[in-house]
Amino acid sequence: MSFLLNMNRITSFLTRPIALAAIGLSLALGTSGCATSSRVGVTNDFDHSVNFRAYKTWAWYPQQPTDTQGGPGQDYVSFLDKRIRDAVSAEMTKKGLTEVSTAPDVYVAYSTRVEDKQQVSPYYNNWGYPYYGYGWYGRNMTPVTQYKAGTVIIDIVDAKRKQLAWRGTGQAAVDQNTISEQEAFRIVGGILGTYPPQDNQARR
Repeated sequence: MSFLLNMNRITSFLTRPIALAAIGLSLALGTSGCATSSRVGVTNDFDHSVNFRAYKTWAWYPQQPTDTQGGPGQDYVSFLDKRIRDAVSAEMTKKGLTEVSTAPDVYVAYSTRVEDKQQVSPYYNNWGYPYYGYGWYGRNMTPVTQYKAGTVIIDIVDAKRKQLAWRGTGQAAVDQNTISEQEAFRIVGGILGTYPPQDNQARR
């Protein structure tokens, strides 16, 4: 009886708007606090007729912009550009590909962007069903977490055919309006971690 009484008290408390607001706020803060440690969401697509094992050397795509943050890019490169290039170079070396200045097997190009995003987390009622309501007011409250998402797209282009062979995209929560060095290595590592395609994917 005492167990059932305690459970009823807990259930009664959790159905109160102020309790739901407190729980929702703690969840929102928890999500925000661990945003930068979230996993990198990665997708890729590729030409299934390509023998990726034949690629041994690479170079940056000739028309790759030297400054990705809107600066003149004449005599210097931006911090973000250097971070992405360093991360890509490190990952390509791990893959056993050698960077060359002339006649590469593949060219590598990339693009980046940072956007404002929202994450909506539903509350659940006493029967286990989610419900969405009217912001923080009223019983049906939906916590919304604001965060910044950094996206990096990496293209691998067949140098001889001048055609796209592989494209990988990675997105993760970032701390600021740019992608830090640590975040650049984390996102690029996640993307190129899926290159080359596995034998059961390529050439089918």
